Amino acid sequence: MKIYGIKTCDTCRKARKWLDEQGIGYQWHDLREDGLDGVMVRRWLASVGADALVNRRSTTWRGLDERQRVAAMEEDGAVELLLGAPTLIKRPLIEQGERILLGFDAKVIEAL
Repeated sequence: MKIYGIKTCDTCRKARKWLDEQGIGYQWHDLREDGLDGVMVRRWLASVGADALVNRRSTTWRGLDERQRVAAMEEDGAVELLLGAPTLIKRPLIEQGERILLGFDAKVIEAL
């Protein structure tokens, strides 16, 4: 299992703490420090779609103009935007094989 997120994100910290307490192994990937590439972003978009992947509640989203917001909902525009602003990715993003889980709530905990 691989967890993608940002170390200062409270939800990511909560998820990592829970996984540690449960003794569930994972590999941590910090989106800012470790980076990301177009292949990863395209794979996530193909799996969950831009509507689920793009965090429209983030401060970064609120700072975008309308043209950027529209582009973020289209695959090519989303890839470019997410590569430039990884804080727009809903997090944590959990990869378990081919399965992608977003966020950390009761549904994600049950799936884990």
